[in-house]
Amino acid sequence: MAHGSLDTYLNDHLAGAMFGSDLARQIAGQVAGTASAERLADLAGEIEADRQTLSTLMDRLGARQNPVKQTMTWMAEKLSRVKLSGLGPGDDELNLFMALETLSLGIEGKALLWRMLRELADGHPGLDASELEGLAARAEDQRRLVEEERALVGRRALGDG
Repeated sequence: MAHGSLDTYLNDHLAGAMFGSDLARQIAGQVAGTASAERLADLAGEIEADRQTLSTLMDRLGARQNPVKQTMTWMAEKLSRVKLSGLGPGDDELNLFMALETLSLGIEGKALLWRMLRELADGHPGLDASELEGLAARAEDQRRLVEEERALVGRRALGDG
């Protein structure tokens, strides 16, 4: 059973996963009709699956989900839509670039989560080391995909291509 610090850690990552899942869907919608659309739509599905995996893992550990953090994250994600949608200040390419950079940081954080939980697996029967290794590897693949897109959009947004 998870306690104190581990509960907090898992809830913080669950909130981040919720934000990341929504952000990935936003980005995929923003690039619909482009060469990147299918890859980013698939990525959005994987990120949602990772969020669900984390929720299931929390249940296995007996960690309670914090509804306040989830609500605050939901509100923050809705506010972020203004910037990505082009309704806020700035140009569309720059907004997309910043969204991809935010998503990249979130995926890196998720990889760190899976690796830390792997370190704790021996002391928690609800954690499966091989499952966590696979999740960490998938996060690394996701990070590489987002980095390719981020660099491409960044060159356009910042004036080099």
